[in-house]
Amino acid sequence: MLSEEAKRGVRNLRADFERGGINLCSGKLDQVNTLNIEISQLCREYNENIVMDPGTVDIYPSSRIPRNLHYLVKPIHRSVSLITKDLSGSRGILKEKGFRITTDPQTVSSVLQFSSDDEVRKMVYIRGNSVPQANVDVLKRLISARHELAQIMGCSSYTEFSIKPNMALSPKVVMSFLLEMSKMVKPKTREEHRLLTKFKREKCGQSDGDLRPWDETYYMTMMKSSAYKLDASVVGSYFSLSNCIEGLKVLVQSLFGATFHSIPLAPNESWDPHVLKLSLHHPEEGDLGYLYLDLYSRKGKYPGCAHFAIKGGRRISQTEYQLPIVALVCNFPGSQNPSAVRLNHWEVETLFHEFGHALHSLLSRTDYQHFSGTRAVLDFAEIPSNLFEYYAWDYRVLRKFARHYSTGEQIPQKLVESMQGARDMFAATELQRQIFYALVDQTLFGEQPLPHGDISSVVAELKGEHTNYGHVEGTHWETRFSHLLNYGAGYYSYLYAKCFAATIWKKLCEEDPLSSTTGFALRTKFLQHGGAREPDALLNDLMGDGIYRYHDGGIVPDISCLCNEMKLVEEYPMEVHL
Repeated sequence: MLSEEAKRGVRNLRADFERGGINLCSGKLDQVNTLNIEISQLCREYNENIVMDPGTVDIYPSSRIPRNLHYLVKPIHRSVSLITKDLSGSRGILKEKGFRITTDPQTVSSVLQFSSDDEVRKMVYIRGNSVPQANVDVLKRLISARHELAQIMGCSSYTEFSIKPNMALSPKVVMSFLLEMSKMVKPKTREEHRLLTKFKREKCGQSDGDLRPWDETYYMTMMKSSAYKLDASVVGSYFSLSNCIEGLKVLVQSLFGATFHSIPLAPNESWDPHVLKLSLHHPEEGDLGYLYLDLYSRKGKYPGCAHFAIKGGRRISQTEYQLPIVALVCNFPGSQNPSAVRLNHWEVETLFHEFGHALHSLLSRTDYQHFSGTRAVLDFAEIPSNLFEYYAWDYRVLRKFARHYSTGEQIPQKLVESMQGARDMFAATELQRQIFYALVDQTLFGEQPLPHGDISSVVAELKGEHTNYGHVEGTHWETRFSHLLNYGAGYYSYLYAKCFAATIWKKLCEEDPLSSTTGFALRTKFLQHGGAREPDALLNDLMGDGIYRYHDGGIVPDISCLCNEMKLVEEYPMEVHL
């Protein structure tokens, strides 16, 4: 009597209960419940430590900090003794001005990008990657608790427990994929590293000298700027927040024939007065769902950008459907006037990424909330968000909404081509970084005990093997890499999604990204099903054969489109095994 979705719902519900230990004896179930509470508390403690102990570095004199970074730092003073030149030999006291840099991730990123002082960058890098010290122990206990939980559940490791429901199915499949990706990208990253080292030596007037981890971002930024004459303020002048919101409206109108309408909020409905509420409306189908936009930074707000499903869609009866309600939360700085806020292009890409998640939820038409929108297996749920990042880079899309904030001039095609060129300059190095993060995630939550017993030693070894930089003694960046909490043993999902999205873009969207035909295929064969159908069946329906292959019982994405996009196959064909 049950539909296929209902049968899948029953199977998933049973699996969810069993992952909670319902089938265990009372003693073991108590252990599972205690461990789950402990894991939750450790995750909260880890995040609280990041907020409470961001670290600081004091820099003297103040002239070492460029003016464009003054908004990030706090003026400080120290007393300096001076011996006077008169015969008395008396000492004078001088107040010397300096700056205190709080080494939170955003500030560290800005300093590494814009400070020309090698020593300042080094100090900020080391401090920013050495806090919070308390999380060294928290992470150790989290790994231990997750491993104990997995073993009670009959798994050899937390990675096995975590990956079992996903497309990949097993840690063996994931590690095989990651190692293949690492091998594929290595030759081009070495070439990028060689060019960056050469560039540094030329700028510093040196014939030798290695590239250090705190040099990478600074010289990459300088090299991109030198090659493409890009000015961040010029790029940002075309991306006012109001323009970018128009861009989201262009996407839904062109692809799905739908429109966003602002609707008033009921009393006490909003958690902040600057939150906007939009309805997604289709001329034939009526309202499809509701989207809250909470876009501005404020004290005490959830950091970063994210999509939250407030209410999932579900079928109430043959004639009634509960519409999905979602929130898109960002932390854009500046005024509360969207016309005055100008985004850098990285923020535009992030907005489109999160909007991909929101569309997955808003266009979902599942019978059960359990499968609504992004409520799918982890290594499938990130595909729409990665796909919509492509729309933030395509000139045919950008020209529809990216206009100069004061003149109304359409963004020039040459500027977009320069942005794309700068993005591609070190794309292999960025991909290698993501592979390294995923390998760290898999290894830390893999079989225990860890190879060297010490987390930082394991991370250092992986860094030496899978990046072009050595470990800096005393640092432990993993103590504020919060993806280890939210995506424990699942960080590889971003790379799975990147490969799947590259194939979908190339074979379905690239020719005419805003066509209604493209939108119809994306909606009816992919987005509207949420997690209600098997991921491989959805991918097959959308793209046909070849988008994935089976390996040791699990599903692995085809990497050829991503390789071609990044020119990895053409330049290094002998290094890639497809």
